[in-house]
This record gives sequence, structure tokens and C-alpha cells, in this order.
Amino acid sequence: MTLLRDERLAAAFDHAARRYDALVAVNPGYHAHLRRSARRLGLPGEGRGLRVLDLGCGTGASTAALAAVLPEARITAVDASAGMLEKASAKRWPPGVTFTRAPVERLADAGVRGPYDAVFAAYLFRNVTDPDAVLATVRGLLAPGGRLGVHEYTLAGRRTDRAVWTLVCRGVVQPVAGALGDGALYRHLWRSVMEFDTAGRFADRLRTAGFEHVRRLPLPGWQTGITHTFVARRPRTERESGR
Repeated sequence: MTLLRDERLAAAFDHAARRYDALVAVNPGYHAHLRRSARRLGLPGEGRGLRVLDLGCGTGASTAALAAVLPEARITAVDASAGMLEKASAKRWPPGVTFTRAPVERLADAGVRGPYDAVFAAYLFRNVTDPDAVLATVRGLLAPGGRLGVHEYTLAGRRTDRAVWTLVCRGVVQPVAGALGDGALYRHLWRSVMEFDTAGRFADRLRTAGFEHVRRLPLPGWQTGITHTFVARRPRTERESGR
């Protein structure tokens, strides 16, 4: 199968939105891992006075993780899928959380403008057509010294990691999703991870995009070697980045 991109991917998420929360709920540690990645941003004071951008928020799982860790922050959550945003915005949220529909490639058109103190992106970068262009956009949205947190399926590179990922997808996720009519999206999920950067390659991609203090941190449980948190910082000055 070919990977789903842009409008086709957004349409697939629209179709899957009604059942999405139920499917991710059977993933052990899904929400706890997102909260762990949000904590790894290391933002102070429960986010008081800070602006945080949640890119690719889906039905709001990543937004909920940010709101739990940073209850005082102003959080702007963005997604390209109308169906996913409808599910997200129907939930109860603190006053500082707002939702905006926009593809990550056209944030300015939707009025999403920096500077942000932090950008968080969960399960986003392997789904975009041009990850480097998106990283450049994110860097421009961050305040000098602002932090980027990425929570993503990025295989460590061992054969066992690829084998476990394939077993989980083909043995559990795809049969259930197929029965619910969302098979194309979850076949895309398997392939998008297999074809995306390894964890080391994505860390290098962040450095090439001009981020500093890049850290690659594993997540526990069955996703060890499959899912990682990446934390990086926009340099405080252009001289720091060598640009």
C-alpha cells in the first residue's frame, strides 16, 4: 500500500475519529507515556505564564497530557482532521486550552503564530510529507530558547524492534481496525513507522534543523525500542546555532 498523506490522511482520521479513543485505550501505557513525554519538556511552575503549542493533537490525548503536567499554561491544540478535533473539543478542558483546525504546513493561515515557549508533537512527524519543512516552521514558532518535545514511534533499529512492531500491528491492531472499517489508516500506521527515521536518525534530523541540546529518551514497557521522546531547544541566539 502507499502511505496516506495530506488530505487523504486527514480524511482517514475523520473516519476513524469516533472509535479512535477506544482503540488507543487498549494500548498499555498510551496516556501515561504521553504524560511522561510532557514532563520531559522540563517546563517550570506548572506552565504558569507559558504558551504551549500542541501539534497534531488528534482527539486530545496529547493535549490532556500537557494540561495534566502544565495546568497553568495556555495550550493551543492544532490538528488537520475536523473529525478528530470535534471529538477533542467536546471534552472538558481548563480555560487555557483552545483548539484550531489547520494542517501543520499552513499554521499561519489559521492564525497560529508564535512565539511559543514550547511545542509538543505526538505521533506527527512520520505522517507529514516534508518533516524538515515542518521542523523549520516549528523552530520559527518557538521563542529563543524555547523547547521542542516530540513523542513518536521511531524504531531503535534492532530487528527485534521491527518484529515486535509488526506483530502488534498485524496480530492485534489491524484486525480490530479492519473490522471497524478503518483498516487503511492502521495499515498506514504500520508502514509509516517501518519507513520513517530510526530514533538516531531523527535525533540527527533535529540537529540538522538547527536545534540544540537534543536528547533521545526511551519509553518503558512493550514500546521500549519502538517509541521515544525527543527533547530539544531552539538556540537563544543565531550565533549559538551556527547560522
